[in-house]
Amino acid sequence: ILEQIVSSKKQEEEKKRGLDKRTPAQVAYEKMQEKRQMERILKKASKTHKQRVEDFNRHLDTLTEHYDIPKVSWTK
Repeated sequence: ILEQIVSSKKQEEEKKRGLDKRTPAQVAYEKMQEKRQMERILKKASKTHKQRVEDFNRHLDTLTEHYDIPKVSWTK
């Protein structure tokens, strides 16, 4: 039974390859895109929102005052 399942899966994969009109380079490109997307998702999911805000605040603390928002009021 296992041999039949394995052989049927191989036949399905061969049919998919026959219907697939992409070049090997296109297939490799799409695989890399999926891999990079999964890495990005895992990277973003590794930190909580609070941790991201704290990291961002630390980054803002390192910037010079040149990037501060100037006052808008003319009277003060």
